Amino acid sequence: MRITSQVAASTAQRYLSQNQKKLELTMQQLASGSRFVKSSVDPAGQAISENLNSQARGFEAATMNAENASSLVQQAEGALNEQNNILIRLRELSVQSASDTFSEVERGFINNEFVQLTQELNRIAKTTKFGSQNLLDGTEKKYEFHVGIGSKSDNIITYQQDINTTASELGLDGLSIDDQDAARDSLDTIDKAIEDIGSARAKLGAVQSRLDHVISHNEGQRENLISAYSKIADTDVAKVVSDMKRSQVMQQYQIAMLAVANENDSLGLKLIA
Repeated sequence: MRITSQVAASTAQRYLSQNQKKLELTMQQLASGSRFVKSSVDPAGQAISENLNSQARGFEAATMNAENASSLVQQAEGALNEQNNILIRLRELSVQSASDTFSEVERGFINNEFVQLTQELNRIAKTTKFGSQNLLDGTEKKYEFHVGIGSKSDNIITYQQDINTTASELGLDGLSIDDQDAARDSLDTIDKAIEDIGSARAKLGAVQSRLDHVISHNEGQRENLISAYSKIADTDVAKVVSDMKRSQVMQQYQIAMLAVANENDSLGLKLIA
């Protein structure tokens, strides 16, 4: 019998130490929800997963940019819709005033509403803003909406802002329907203004439609990337729990074996006694 080397005890202790590290790893993975509590677990997998996570976060930011751009367009479109409603009412008043059904006094009443609505149309054009940016007063600006995750031009949507729906631009400034001839003459001007508003709305609608598709595409891409990231980086709870239970059983067994190994070394004392 040899008692100086304690080979059996050292071997049992080595296996116990290895199993303890596995047990600690499984507990950390369960607590964090991530496989990569240590870089040594899967260096290549960690690098791939972080790249996927970066792309997913990029699509999240790009989607936010597209949604903000969509909000800008919606702000302008909402104002144009109200201006269009005003123009329809102005045309209705012009048709009424063009008929001899109404006297000059009554035309005066109708004209009062006409003038007030024209002023409101002009006020809407001058005060419609997104943040501090004017949208309908003729202020020109080239917008670049970054809606992708890359740096190239394919990730940018450009929009040239030059819409002007002020009363003077639409030819409504100073327009009156206080007499029959003026009321009839105003109809062509109002029809042209309605056409101009419709053209501006069509331009904004095209941009809005494109942004809607951008948002839908980005969200789909982000979901797929998150799913791929999850498959690589997230803890497989069922597997890790099984590994943890196995390590716990092995730990108990190895402790028992270490005790037996130490007990065997002490048997040499009986030869002396």
